[in-house]
Amino acid sequence: MNTLRPLSAAIIAAAISTPALADDDLQTIYINPFAGYQYFDDKRDLDEEATYGFGLEYRFLPQWAVEAVYSTANPDIKDGGGDVDFDEVRVDGLYYFGSQEDRWNPYLAAGAGHADFDGGTMKTPGTNHDETRVNLGGGVRYNVTDLLSLRGDLRAFHGIDESTFDAQASLGLSLAFSRGSSEPEPAPAPAPRPEPDADSDGVPDNQDQCPGTVAGAMVDQNGCELDTDGDGVVDRLDDCPGTPPGREVGDRGCELVTLETITLYITFPLNSAEIGNQYDDDIREIADALEADPDVTTEIAGHTDSSGPSAYNQELSQRRAEAVADRLVELYGIDSSRVSPVGYGESDPVATNETAEGRAQNRRVEARIQVRQ
Repeated sequence: MNTLRPLSAAIIAAAISTPALADDDLQTIYINPFAGYQYFDDKRDLDEEATYGFGLEYRFLPQWAVEAVYSTANPDIKDGGGDVDFDEVRVDGLYYFGSQEDRWNPYLAAGAGHADFDGGTMKTPGTNHDETRVNLGGGVRYNVTDLLSLRGDLRAFHGIDESTFDAQASLGLSLAFSRGSSEPEPAPAPAPRPEPDADSDGVPDNQDQCPGTVAGAMVDQNGCELDTDGDGVVDRLDDCPGTPPGREVGDRGCELVTLETITLYITFPLNSAEIGNQYDDDIREIADALEADPDVTTEIAGHTDSSGPSAYNQELSQRRAEAVADRLVELYGIDSSRVSPVGYGESDPVATNETAEGRAQNRRVEARIQVRQ
């Protein structure tokens, strides 16, 4: 016994230190207390006896483990009376047929250790000596929870010194007090490379329908500045949000207010947009209105009757509106930015086109004086 106890302490200490040396591969460490029954070779002249002990098991891979075991018994001597103190320490290797996650874990085991028989007499080889024993066997672990399992074990032992054969059956508990993973954590997937966004509006260039947006402007999913009321003026520049649909607005998104409409009934030569001097006084009236208030603009609207093809009438009305606009700019010095010529063709009659008098009224140019927003 004096030599056995230091040896058992050394073996158990080695088993405890192993996880520390292989911490990166740590899987599971079990404390395995057990109770069993020891059957001794007839050469020993010992009765079968209850055996108690515990193991410290390190499962370093899902299928592989190493265990340091201490067991003790107090068998009676069959002939001669008295009993023997039996102690053994051993180190076993275990191979599991499943992983820790499986509820049932059968295994095979093999190992070697040192046994001490102390007591009785020298009558038989089974008493009062120590010996080296090897073992072979197996068992099964049943996982009740992640931390608690049951283990049944059956071993055959061979005493090398005296060529004896013993056996042991045991049942015990297992407590897992450390768990880990031998597999390295997968590296995080690289973040996708962002698409270029030259104007930094949050919409990548390959989806941006309005490149070059002003910094800080609110945009829609297409990268275009918001125009909530749909008046053609973006919210950032719109001084009059909520304009009703279809209303004409100025540069600041406010509805244009028509102060006056001056209608000119100008007779043009056939297929011509030239204006005779007899209309200068009427055009002068428009110029005076623009000169009186620098905040107003005018739309010069050209109209025709329905005679002739509509496409031709559209083009002719545009030319005649531009002729009046040019007279305002060139003759009276009105800034061209305040004059907008628009041809409406035959689309906006003010009288019937069935009579000569009605068609004459429809051939007109209108100057709409509007407040510029």
